[in-house]
Amino acid sequence: MEIDIGISKEDRAKIAGGLSKLLADSYTLYLTTHNFHWNVTGPMFNTLHLMFEGQYNELALAVDLIAERIRALGFPAPGSYKQFQKLTSIAEPEGVPSAEEMISLLVKGQEAVAKTARGVVKIADKASDEPTLDLLTQRMQLHEKNAWMLRSLLEK
Repeated sequence: MEIDIGISKEDRAKIAGGLSKLLADSYTLYLTTHNFHWNVTGPMFNTLHLMFEGQYNELALAVDLIAERIRALGFPAPGSYKQFQKLTSIAEPEGVPSAEEMISLLVKGQEAVAKTARGVVKIADKASDEPTLDLLTQRMQLHEKNAWMLRSLLEK
């Protein structure tokens, strides 16, 4: 059955394409954050271990919301490492970085997700896609807050 929600198929395709990049960035950040949760060491271990756990749990819920929005727009959501690797703007870390390097990489990852979301806002706004705009606003707000909290740990 054809989708008739007041957004053209062409606009839905553009929005879904942008959301697919957001999904890939979010999933890559999820994996990185979970990896760092497992492997962080040092004097800030407990603080970082718990902070990273909160962030990866939130990201696990977020990827589902993003994927479901892509599906509601009538397109398949990417769901493989291979697809995510092609779509993401976040580079995976090599080896096990120090705790401070982990924080710095996660700041960059949080900011990358916020930038990707911001890029989709223009497309969704032009198409009057308020549900996607709402999702994007929530994602940007959360990632900008997470970046700030992580960044504050690097101040001397």
